[in-house]
Amino acid sequence: MKYWRRNLYILMICQFLVLASMSMIMPFLPLYLQEMGMKNQDEVQLWAGIIFGANFFSAFIFAPIWGNLADRFGRKIMVLRSGFGMAIVIFLTGLATSPTQLLFLRLLNGIISGFVPASISLMSTNSPKEKVGYALGMLQSGAVAGTIIGPFFGGILAEAIGYRMIFFITGIGIAIATFVVLFFVKEEFCLQKEKQKSNMLADATRIFRQKQLPLLFGVGFLMQFALMGAQPLMSLFVSELGAPGGYIAFFSGLVASVTGVANMISSPILGRLGDRHGSERVLFFAMIGTAVFFIPHMIVGSVWKLLIIRFLLGLFVGGLAASLNSLIRKYAPPGKISTVYGYNTSATCLGNMLGPICGGFFSGLIGIRGVFLLIAVTLFVAAILLKIGLRIKAIQHGSDSALRAG
Repeated sequence: MKYWRRNLYILMICQFLVLASMSMIMPFLPLYLQEMGMKNQDEVQLWAGIIFGANFFSAFIFAPIWGNLADRFGRKIMVLRSGFGMAIVIFLTGLATSPTQLLFLRLLNGIISGFVPASISLMSTNSPKEKVGYALGMLQSGAVAGTIIGPFFGGILAEAIGYRMIFFITGIGIAIATFVVLFFVKEEFCLQKEKQKSNMLADATRIFRQKQLPLLFGVGFLMQFALMGAQPLMSLFVSELGAPGGYIAFFSGLVASVTGVANMISSPILGRLGDRHGSERVLFFAMIGTAVFFIPHMIVGSVWKLLIIRFLLGLFVGGLAASLNSLIRKYAPPGKISTVYGYNTSATCLGNMLGPICGGFFSGLIGIRGVFLLIAVTLFVAAILLKIGLRIKAIQHGSDSALRAG
């Protein structure tokens, strides 16, 4: 474990670069489609949801495969595979000339993606157990810092050089981060023969028999489904509210950035609270707080008020992903940590895929403001399932122990 702190700081920086690069264009995807010649607003919303979710569809299928390979051959090599692959695909995305080409490249990107999950897996297995929550919180803070800077500078660059050039910048940024990992991150990993002979079906059976894990996968799905449901609609919502000076792209980036600022501040703090008092408690209250602060989105009347609400929302969002990942690390079978993270990535990717599609669909029926209410309800449901599910299992575990003692 002697390299864990150095790895943590390096991976924080690299996740910052990767997420900053990728998030420079994603918030403006509907506007990029309009630049391609798509004019009908309903059509733009539908295609934005489909293309945004396509990446997660292919990642949903391949994430457990990459996770299984990471357990067998190491996590660092999975970071490198993903980083260099995404750099090439996203660079090529800047050459797309139609929504169909953009859809194909997003699908391809999902197949080879996994930089962030592989980094999480590497840190969770190469950090002291009593520091896992803190380490994952710091990683999330670095990633979120990238999502802060990305949309902000993406908005500026979009106004100055257009959307297409940002894809080229994104590819270069991801390549730089991957080279940093290649030369400076060290992994403590022992290749064992039994891992080489690992059977994915047997591993899946073993994982899903650990009753807490399917519950956590389900909570992760609902969480991402809710959070991603409105993301591709935010630039349209800013336009609906009336961006000051007509700078829609700039204020769309700013709205995404203020949420990230709060997330970045709260993630390490909530990670440490999880190490001390239990990540399940932090995750439960973070989901409740996130749900509560989605409700004011329904009545907000200006971009400035929206910025305040999104900041308060981000303080609670900071406790979601790191707490969930810490709990998954806690319940993962020995030697199968990356495989478990792979299945969790599949669950969250399914939420990332269906969330934007359903958000785009329901926005056409009940409006963007109505979508915010659905998001709040979904998060409340996820929090209740987590609370009841873990409590029931704790009682069952206690009862089983009492019976064995008797």
